[in-house]
Amino acid sequence: MILNIVLGTLICVGLAVLLDKFVPLKLNPVISILLWVVILFLGYSLYKSVIGPVEFNKTKIARYQKVIENLKDIRIAELAHQEITGNFTGSFDNLVQFIDTAKFAIIERRDTSYADVEKNKAYGVEGYYLEAIIIDTLGFASVKDSLFGNSDRYKTMMNIPLENVNGAKFDLKAGKFEKNDVSYSVFEASVPKSLILNDQDKDLLKQEEQLVSVDGINGPTVKVGAMDDIDTSGNWPKLYDSPRQ
Repeated sequence: MILNIVLGTLICVGLAVLLDKFVPLKLNPVISILLWVVILFLGYSLYKSVIGPVEFNKTKIARYQKVIENLKDIRIAELAHQEITGNFTGSFDNLVQFIDTAKFAIIERRDTSYADVEKNKAYGVEGYYLEAIIIDTLGFASVKDSLFGNSDRYKTMMNIPLENVNGAKFDLKAGKFEKNDVSYSVFEASVPKSLILNDQDKDLLKQEEQLVSVDGINGPTVKVGAMDDIDTSGNWPKLYDSPRQ
């Protein structure tokens, strides 16, 4: 496309020069103006074809970063829910209520040993011992304080943090996944790229949805977790894993 625009621009410039030399003077101004309009249009198209993808990538990365920060909060909240209740949840209302009320158990693990009475009796000695781990519960800590400190951002983590999406929310699912005859709890939170970039160039958006790259977010969605696998990671590269500011 860029090559075609460059060639078209060069041809128009060449024609404009030839017209100045060979076309009758009375027709020269009109035709010259038309050619220069075409040249300017092609030049602008060339500029857009070059700068358009650059601006698209800047916008894409900035918006993805905001979206992923919320997805990270959803993930840590879901992992805490699974640790305490044994399952993930597909409801943001339940997840927020859980963070407000649930507590982590603070435990201490201690290694110990004791005499193996039966074995010692069988062999007539006192040298056999059994190893054991003792777990003591020392207290409890608030899930909210442990995960979010003084911040209440978990109350809005379900909202896609972009002005162009008109208050849309992430899609959250939870359920069971069978693998090797074992049932696992799974979850997935996602948002379509077509929503994140709904005001951008449609051709560039289509390319982004079909992206396959080690440095990009592959597929048509930005997501964390999976409903068809035992996976609680996000589908973004390390570029987006810098700590929250």
